[in-house]
Amino acid sequence: MAHYLYLVRHGEQQDAEHGLPDGPLSGKGVRQAQAISERLSGVPFTRAFHSPLQRAEETAAIMTERMPALESQPTTLLMDCIPSGPTHDMPAAFEPFFGSVTDEEIDAGQAQMEDAVNEFLTPAREDRHDLLITHNFVISWFVREVLGGDQWRWLGLNQANCGLTIIRVRSAKPPVLVTHNDLGHLPAELRTGLPTEQPY
Repeated sequence: MAHYLYLVRHGEQQDAEHGLPDGPLSGKGVRQAQAISERLSGVPFTRAFHSPLQRAEETAAIMTERMPALESQPTTLLMDCIPSGPTHDMPAAFEPFFGSVTDEEIDAGQAQMEDAVNEFLTPAREDRHDLLITHNFVISWFVREVLGGDQWRWLGLNQANCGLTIIRVRSAKPPVLVTHNDLGHLPAELRTGLPTEQPY
């Protein structure tokens, strides 16, 4: 028996380039959410959860509108967060990222992601398919966890808006990364949310 996690980053946020912490989806973000919902419409989802932030909530609403048997539940375990702080083995090139991040933000993010991993990255007694609509750093942390990477490794992982990452969890084997940031459902003009150049 396997537990599948389908991790989807929210659609593009309107005016995201202005540094707003949250907001509605842009027109492009709406189309991204429609495209990923079509891609996943045949999956027999057991449950769905989303971050309470507006951009994730709107993505979830668009996706579940096309999946009438599925209702997505908000959970703070999928909130946007900083999953961990600087470590002694972290490359110095990443240090500027933490310039405006407080210790309180780091502590809260670490606690959140420890609970999220314990809640979602677990085997099931029957085949289960869970949809998680969340944020870039949250997905990065799940991927780092599955790959067993050093704590800072989430910093080098990025997901596009409405990119698809799938993880398979089984009781007798380690979790497996089935696919990461799959954009096959998005035409080139809808592919947003990745750095245009490496910032570090």
